Amino acid sequence: MTKEIYIIRHGETELNKLRIIQGSGIDSSLNEKGRSQARAFYDFYKAEDFQFVYTSALKRTVQSVQDFLLEGIPYRSLSDINEISWGIHEGQSPNPVLTNSYLEVVKKWDAEDYDAALPQAESPRELSDRLRRFVDELLANPAEKLLVCSHGRAIRCLMTILHDEPLKMMEQYDHSNTGLFKVLYKNGRFASLTLNNTDHLHTEELRSMVW
Repeated sequence: MTKEIYIIRHGETELNKLRIIQGSGIDSSLNEKGRSQARAFYDFYKAEDFQFVYTSALKRTVQSVQDFLLEGIPYRSLSDINEISWGIHEGQSPNPVLTNSYLEVVKKWDAEDYDAALPQAESPRELSDRLRRFVDELLANPAEKLLVCSHGRAIRCLMTILHDEPLKMMEQYDHSNTGLFKVLYKNGRFASLTLNNTDHLHTEELRSMVW
């Protein structure tokens, strides 16, 4: 069995622009720039003949691939690929206290404490458990070319799972709004063909911060 899997982060939201923390508890919509990014991705990749689309259960991912869904491509929205829950940080603008607590928990993850979490938030272990369920779903799907739209931290975690890496390697996977991670599954193994590719974003105006 061979599969080509195109994994993208959703387009920009107004909260992205304002650097407000979203997570799984914030169901925001794309802003004008995010809609333009989504359209640019569609125009660039519409000839790829995707056979199935997965989105998270949050509307910013559905909106990011809406043009593909309008073609009638079968799809499922799954909460298993929602963004991580950032707990009490969600809806907050960065400030020194929040930033320091975030850096402290990332330091714990780097030390392989995968049960560490921000207050009322999800841990990497909890996130990886649901993403592993998604990988099982992905492999059970008979489609050979699939499009997946998810979220920044979820994609970081997913890439470590696909590459059989420790979760502490999440930080190496930079992500941009509508950045593409193209993965090939062949002979029982996943291999990345491209990481965070933004060739479809032709202008600096469409490119977004890593956030």
